[in-house]
Order: sequence, then C-alpha cells, then structure tokens
Amino acid sequence: MRNVAIMLFDQIEVLDFAGPYEVFNVTGELNDPAPFNVYTVAESTAPVRTRGQLSVNPNHSIYSMPPADILVIPGGAGCRALLTKPHILAWLQTQATHTEHLISVCTGALVLGKAGLLDGLTATTHHDNLDDLRNLVGEGTTVVSDRRYTDNGQILTAGGVSAGIDLALYVVWKLLGDAVLSKTLAEMEYPWTPAKELAWPEQVRTRAEG
Repeated sequence: MRNVAIMLFDQIEVLDFAGPYEVFNVTGELNDPAPFNVYTVAESTAPVRTRGQLSVNPNHSIYSMPPADILVIPGGAGCRALLTKPHILAWLQTQATHTEHLISVCTGALVLGKAGLLDGLTATTHHDNLDDLRNLVGEGTTVVSDRRYTDNGQILTAGGVSAGIDLALYVVWKLLGDAVLSKTLAEMEYPWTPAKELAWPEQVRTRAEG
C-alpha cells in the first residue's frame, strides 16, 4: 500500500485536490489489498477554507503526517502565499528526497518551481499562469502549453483544475497497470482520453475513448 498525501491550504482550488483524491481513493476501494491510503495534510489540522469557502478538515499536519509515497500539491489562489513561506519550501525539498512521486496540479507547479524542484524538467500549469511559471523557474526548465500533464519520472505536473484527474489516472496506470485503471475508469464514469504524447497500451486508449 502506498501513502498518498494531498496538501491543503486556504483558497485552494477544490477540484485540484478533490479530483486526485477521488481517483486514488476509488482505486484503493476497488482493489484488495488496497493499493492506496489517501489522506490530506496542511500546516496544521485547523479547517482550511477553499475557493468558494468550502471548509475542509485536514487529516494531519505536515509535521505529524505519515510518510508519503506520493505527494500531491494542488493549486489555487492560496498557493501564492506558500511561495513566501521558506519552511513550506524546505519541507517540500525534504519530501522530494524520499517520495516515489511528487505531483503538482495547476498552479501547484509554481510552488515546486519556487522550491527549485523543476530545474531541468518539463512542466506545465494552468494556461493563465504559464508565463508566471516561466518567470519563476530557470532557463533549464521547459514550460509547455500543449500537454495536459508531464511525466519526468519522480516529478509530474498537470495543467489546470480537471487536468489533475487525468494525471492521477495516469499515475494509477503507471503504478498498477491496465486492469486496475480500467476498473477505476468504469467506477468513475469519467470520459477520459489518455494524453497522446505519452505511451499507452492500445487497449487502455480504446476503452477510454469508447
């Protein structure tokens, strides 16, 4: 079982965190033994107010969380505040030394970029923030606008909002294969097409498109 930690913060975009949460949680529930244990983390366990003022209670603080195998950094207006918090950036740098996968969704890529974790990689973010990301990272980072998500091995980035669902589904396939992904797609009834620039088994593409 892999621990999947999803970070929360005030003014987070709801689907940025709820979409990947649903993908990993559904996949965990559909399979025995469960491949994922999904939980949320934040600076503290105090309620977080999302965009639209939804109140969410984090499961753990970043100081007491179980070790994460997969860490998801969503986006939203509140991620701008994270860019000014050295202790959050240092925490992310530490997480990057031992997580199997570090994932950003939407403007969460800005946080990874500020922490220096996108150096030499290919990354994307919400289409409104591509220039923000380019201005934040060094010349060694390739920021792309024509991909829904990117895979650099350990670090993966997704475009805006709903793209986080697609990237989470890609990670399910990457880690667990065709059969597990197919069950998740059927349960979620999600009209999903895999990214054409990444290699996919033809049977997965056919099911997803059909």
